[in-house]
Amino acid sequence: MKTTPHSLSVILFFLMSFFFSCQQAQAEDNPPPTKTPPPASSVEQMRIMTKMQEAQANPNDEQGGLTMREKELKTLNEEVDKKLEDINKKLVELQTLQKELKDLTTQKDAEELARRKDLAKIYEKMAPDKAAFALANMDEKLATDILANMKAKSAAKILNVLDRKKASELSTAFSTLK
Repeated sequence: MKTTPHSLSVILFFLMSFFFSCQQAQAEDNPPPTKTPPPASSVEQMRIMTKMQEAQANPNDEQGGLTMREKELKTLNEEVDKKLEDINKKLVELQTLQKELKDLTTQKDAEELARRKDLAKIYEKMAPDKAAFALANMDEKLATDILANMKAKSAAKILNVLDRKKASELSTAFSTLK
């Protein structure tokens, strides 16, 4: 017997019809067990669960179940869209705050640099022995920054007055300035 695509589709149609009618008869004989739904955490979830229970109570109402599922999917989709929109807004806010923080940090660094340059000018005008005494008793980083912003001749006079150990420490720190 030779089979054609048309005869195969007819046979397939009859087999599917038979299969679905058997399933429907079995579903009518054995109703699905009812599950106790988990507690709802929102009004919308409660509404959806009520619709689902109504659909389970009437399994033959396939169209109603599909409509209910479509509404449920639409509601869930809307919730996801709202949450994505909120996340995007927060991301934009965070990016704005990050830019502001970067700008403030840059401004602060520029102001600190200007102050250190001014402080270096002050130390250049001081007597080398008094400047050396002040640098010897301050934070090493600040002292090296001040020396770095001074003219080489003034810095050399101050380092000449400092004791050897402190002058060596400041010179080493100055050579590795970051």
